[in-house]
Amino acid sequence: MKIYLTIVSLLMGLCIACFAAPPSNIAYRVGEGDVLKVMVYDNPDLETIARISGSGTILFPLVGEVRIDGHTVTEVAHIIAKKLSKGYLLNPQVSVFVEEFRSQKTVIMGEVKLPGLYELSGPTSLMEVISKAGGLTIDAGGFVTIKRDNPDQPEIDEIISVELKSLMEKKEDASNLTIVDGDSVFVPRAGVFYVTGQVKKPAAYKLEDGTSVIKAITMAGGFTELAAQRKIQVIRKVEDREVVLKKVPLHTPIMAEDVIVVPESFF
Repeated sequence: MKIYLTIVSLLMGLCIACFAAPPSNIAYRVGEGDVLKVMVYDNPDLETIARISGSGTILFPLVGEVRIDGHTVTEVAHIIAKKLSKGYLLNPQVSVFVEEFRSQKTVIMGEVKLPGLYELSGPTSLMEVISKAGGLTIDAGGFVTIKRDNPDQPEIDEIISVELKSLMEKKEDASNLTIVDGDSVFVPRAGVFYVTGQVKKPAAYKLEDGTSVIKAITMAGGFTELAAQRKIQVIRKVEDREVVLKKVPLHTPIMAEDVIVVPESFF
């Protein structure tokens, strides 16, 4: 996908920008490795395709080396138009395309099928990054954490937590959806609980929001004929020790690492 913009440089060095770009709440900033196509209206001899160097510059006819690293494409067009207007062209109309996105990267770890470092091909949503990583594993939890550099407080990272269900249903705030250069995305493993004793399918189960004792037992196939349904116990870790909750009501909420024990009835 290309980002297209047009800058019209007016007298006194003023510019007005109009552009059509993919919807994004965060502007893409070009960097080393990105390939730009720069065109000047009615001056085809100035058309240039250039890769941004390690020093953050490109070479452009007439004006020479232009530093553009870290700028949006709107700003790049403004910079070039301003330089051309200084003794070279009158009211230059500059158009800029990003031909190849190579400078922006993110890392995604945790419960995805292909964790690793990925390039961002322009404005990229969180769901697109997860898709690049092969999608979620069956053990993925209900939230994704994004760690982002905080320019206002460089010593403190910004932490964004996104609920996957809301994201997939498009209820999540759009400001949380766009991944930017340097972001670290982490998909934690879902919490689990255990059901044992007189149930039909004793095992470990993935914890979901709102899971109660009765829902957990239902997930485990229900009670056996020998179950003492009024003597259910929950073994729970509290501050590095195990606490046994006895005769637990069926509506009691379950927590991660809980062990639900359904004893046998002897009567």
